[in-house]
Amino acid sequence: MEKTLSVINKLEKDGIIGRYAIGGAVAATRYIEPVQTFDLDIFVMFPLSESGLISMSPIYDYLARLGYTAEGEFVNIEDWPVQFLPVYNPLTEEAMEKVIEVEFGETPTRVFSAEYLAAIMIETGRPKDFARLTHFFEFDSVDKSVLEDIVARHGLKGKWEKFQNFYLKKDD
Repeated sequence: MEKTLSVINKLEKDGIIGRYAIGGAVAATRYIEPVQTFDLDIFVMFPLSESGLISMSPIYDYLARLGYTAEGEFVNIEDWPVQFLPVYNPLTEEAMEKVIEVEFGETPTRVFSAEYLAAIMIETGRPKDFARLTHFFEFDSVDKSVLEDIVARHGLKGKWEKFQNFYLKKDD
């Protein structure tokens, strides 16, 4: 993965993408035991085109010139399927502002904090997200008061309460 991250750092350095951070299952492995995942989710601050739309073409064109091929919504970079995801709402914008700078081997990169990953999982609400989120609590990876503040500010209280009632019930 270090080679993959080096290529992504080059994309950022060359101005093809804006600031990025790792999200999804790969980011979660910073906080919990590794889980099986198919791809590397890279959240990106994309520059808007004049039309106001986000275009992935510059990324795909640049990577193609380096010999990396697109396969559906992924680009295979050094044997890792990478999915570039736009920072798409105030929650992911704030998560991007609060990233954690880390080293993967000798390669610098960024990951979302545990609390923002948890809030994104709550927002997304897929069963696999909730299953992974329970591990965050089992490993005591989340500062619950920080998460609850994020949840409240981003209108996720209802989803958070449903998650807690179903997944975090304590036996009497």
